[in-house]
Amino acid sequence: MTNPVSQDLRRLTDAEVAARIAQDIPDGSYVNLGIGKPTHVASHVPEGREVIYHSENGIIGVGPTPPEGEEDVELIDASKRYVTAAPGAAYFDHPDSFAMMRGGHIDIAVLGAYQVASNGDLANWATLDETFPPAVGGAMDLVAGVKTIFVMMRHTDRDGRPKLLERCTYPLTGLGVVSRVFTDLAVLDITDAGFRLVDLAPGNTFAAVQAVTGARIQT
Repeated sequence: MTNPVSQDLRRLTDAEVAARIAQDIPDGSYVNLGIGKPTHVASHVPEGREVIYHSENGIIGVGPTPPEGEEDVELIDASKRYVTAAPGAAYFDHPDSFAMMRGGHIDIAVLGAYQVASNGDLANWATLDETFPPAVGGAMDLVAGVKTIFVMMRHTDRDGRPKLLERCTYPLTGLGVVSRVFTDLAVLDITDAGFRLVDLAPGNTFAAVQAVTGARIQT
């Protein structure tokens, strides 16, 4: 059943959320972008800042999406999306790529999620759709080895039900691993007291966002 409250909210586009995430990535960071929505972040590096993007299929120095008609069919990221190579980019095999992830050499990972709990638990895989691999993929390696985990996600599902919860109901990728959540409605930190509001998408009130969140938000 659709939540009527969620229909009145001003939702950011994926590009707007990606640009907001890029603002919080420090200069000189090594960053892994997960499959799906997080890949948009590579196109929004703030002027004057250098960010080195890693893709688990074996690229470090991932650049933005190439213009239509200029794609290199042999240059894709982990989402099978055409990318470019930034100056100084390097290619390597999966063992080296996963060693970077598990060895603590990546500063930030930006991942998608089905659910995030108020204690930072992450659920970003499920056997719900035959078009996606029925396995956790590299996300479990990322949350085990990367210093900071950002999540990019919609605040509610297609029926308006909360995806930010007291406890996840889907299979967990990692326990207490999420640092900050960027949704189409708000930015929230994970603290010892649960979700803490960082900022709201323009045009929304705290009360409206709290109403579509399955856990209390601290202010």
